[in-house]
Amino acid sequence: MNLILMGLPGAGKGTQAEQISETYGIPHISTGDMFRLAIKEGTELGKKAKSFMDQGALVPDEVTIGIVKDRLKKDDCQNGFLLDGFPRTIAQAEALNVLLDEMDNQIDHVIHISVPEEKLVERLSGRRVCPTCGRAYHVLYNPPVKEGICDSDGTELVQRDDDKPETVANRLSVNVEQTQPLLDFYKAKGDLVTINGDRAIDQVFSDIKKHL
Repeated sequence: MNLILMGLPGAGKGTQAEQISETYGIPHISTGDMFRLAIKEGTELGKKAKSFMDQGALVPDEVTIGIVKDRLKKDDCQNGFLLDGFPRTIAQAEALNVLLDEMDNQIDHVIHISVPEEKLVERLSGRRVCPTCGRAYHVLYNPPVKEGICDSDGTELVQRDDDKPETVANRLSVNVEQTQPLLDFYKAKGDLVTINGDRAIDQVFSDIKKHL
């Protein structure tokens, strides 16, 4: 079973990816992991990717596609895979289709974990961090024993700038702009499965399993 997992930051994609990978015995392949592996193995494409990443530049599509191709040819992908963070654009999605056609393969389902943006802002902006020990909390889901104070060392917790509601909202709107064309692309192909992610983790996973 070949799957693509999509969802905005804070939608719980990572948690569901772990469960899907474990339940169906397919590797969870994130873009970052693919790049790190190619760089570690010292492949030609890995070296190219590293040269762009070291400059803080985006890795070009042809390099990314090449790395995806190498990764999908590995033995652990013979029974399927779960792509996470790729494709990010229509051009990448079309290139992935060509690549899979060459491998006599195809995407079976694109799972989109959907959560209302205001809920995502609440989830993402609720994070608090201890500046001393780095321990993370959440005001709603994982609060410290004493409000605003780290359980480990008594330091006052802080909210990072990138966790502030206005920053989070801006980040989400950029993500929506980027992902909507892809969702439309896969919906038109009949591959898209939208899952309500605004529920308990096990309920979300139960729904994914029903669709799969």
